[in-house]
Amino acid sequence: MMEYIFVIIILFVCMLVYFKIADKYNIIDKPNHRSAHTQITLRGGGIIFPVAFILFALFNTNLFFNDYWAFGLGLMAICTVSFIDDIIDLSNKIRLSAHFISVILLLYCFGVFNAENLIPFWIWPVMFILIIGTLNAYNFMDGINGMTGIYSLVTLASLVYINQEIYQFVDKDLIYYPILACLVFLFYNFRKKAKCFAGDVGSMGIGFWIIGLITLLIIKTQDIKYLFLLSIYGIEVVLTIIERLQLKENIFEAHRRHLYQLFANEKKVSHLMISGAYALLQLIINAFLIHSNLSVWLIMLIIFIPAGGMYLGLKWSLKKEYNL
Repeated sequence: MMEYIFVIIILFVCMLVYFKIADKYNIIDKPNHRSAHTQITLRGGGIIFPVAFILFALFNTNLFFNDYWAFGLGLMAICTVSFIDDIIDLSNKIRLSAHFISVILLLYCFGVFNAENLIPFWIWPVMFILIIGTLNAYNFMDGINGMTGIYSLVTLASLVYINQEIYQFVDKDLIYYPILACLVFLFYNFRKKAKCFAGDVGSMGIGFWIIGLITLLIIKTQDIKYLFLLSIYGIEVVLTIIERLQLKENIFEAHRRHLYQLFANEKKVSHLMISGAYALLQLIINAFLIHSNLSVWLIMLIIFIPAGGMYLGLKWSLKKEYNL
């Protein structure tokens, strides 16, 4: 317990130091046509997540060098490129190259390429597409105060429960440290007027960490139902992309078509209420998912039909109300 308290203190100090640096070098987020905020705010507060992993490595040296060094390199690579992208716009080629290398390191760390795992070659590209797609979904959904932090906290808490009560798939500290980082980040972000935003370094950093944990859980249990621990994000992003494709829009350009953006920008609902609602829905799904013995396909239908229907219904209602 004292170790975790000490880590929290260090993380708070690191955040305060970063605020000084960001303020001095003008690392800020200016509102634009995609933004759901109206004030200039410090960007890159999500740097707390790679810092938390560095602390994990320092306090768990044997674990890091024996088991998680490749995962750590992948996390640092994606966070470094994302932080640079927060300051200067990088090309898609550079970003995707970093994502590709990081995913290779993640999969290598968890033994996907080992001969004894006998994973068919054709599954590898599917895994790359799925992980990189989920990473970018995490980035797309990072648009309002509290969303990334509280949604991640719910997912991590679910992983803690699974690790303790269902199946121990990882050392507990690899879940606890991002939880501590989320709590510190939320202290500054889960506010009506946020002190800082996560930035790409935050959304990509915590997204990579959580996706890595879920990937390891699926490998260890051979149960793909745990993909649905991120199902709310998945439903939102996939349906939004389909809508934009139907409208013949460039899906790589900034937009305001996400449901949470419509609630925040048009309906003027509190960011904290929206973020809390998304996290609560995912928590309900996770509670059902963890204790369900149904087939994956049946679980998918039970989750996606009502959640997708609710999403489409709310989207249709808001678009009709505001003539969008």
